[in-house]
Amino acid sequence: MERTARVASTPTPEPLPAGDVAALLDGVPRQRGPGAAPAPGLPRTALAARSWCVPPWRLLPSPTGTPVTFAYAAILALTSLFASWASPGLLYAVYQDSSTDVAHLLRTPVFVLLASALWIAGGLLSPYAFAFVLVLTALERRIGGARAILVFLAGHVLATLATEVPVGLAVLAGRLPDTSLHRLDYGISFGVAASIGALSGLLAPWLRWSLLALVGYSLVTDLIAFQDPMTNWGHLISLGIGTGFWPLVRRWRRERVQALALAGAVPVAP
Repeated sequence: MERTARVASTPTPEPLPAGDVAALLDGVPRQRGPGAAPAPGLPRTALAARSWCVPPWRLLPSPTGTPVTFAYAAILALTSLFASWASPGLLYAVYQDSSTDVAHLLRTPVFVLLASALWIAGGLLSPYAFAFVLVLTALERRIGGARAILVFLAGHVLATLATEVPVGLAVLAGRLPDTSLHRLDYGISFGVAASIGALSGLLAPWLRWSLLALVGYSLVTDLIAFQDPMTNWGHLISLGIGTGFWPLVRRWRRERVQALALAGAVPVAP
């Protein structure tokens, strides 16, 4: 009652002219917390509506909208065409030189870790080729090209090491033959799985968990089939690596939204 009485006795301030109000608001620092209002020109309702009104062609990479994904996809298309026309002997030699097997990782680690990501196992019709185009495009639009490639390479490199280092140790312990040191290992699948994991953290909850459940079920099914357990374990590891990027990709997304707002542009999706 005492607090209410004091508030009631406070004189009502005179309303300020519209220009003075605008000047005062310009002096108030914008907040960045989760409950803060959206940046000017980006109301929450508009952003939510735009997430469901994305033109179909914006799901694909473009030289202006997603230049990094577009350039990478063009390189993968060229290497896939080379693989479809090269002789079997030449193609095997190129794959072997690009392989991230234990022997090559010990000799030229940086070269093979980069070269192995220039090939699509299964060619342009591989499911990972379609996933690469859709997922990397969506990720680049949300966090930028350099950061999207950073997530991709983190999954590719870390999952490769997580699967190949145990092979080398098993050979040293006599549990695997020496031929395991030269097992062909190349492709973009680890990076794609990590990108899927990272992208899911930027989606609506129902879509996030649906995507993770679908992809996780597919990867676990492949692992149970036991046709290529080392690669299948690598896919699960890289998916986990991608989910570990959630705090970073969410921060990068907020920074990108603010940068686009200041530039007067509206992002594709929140």
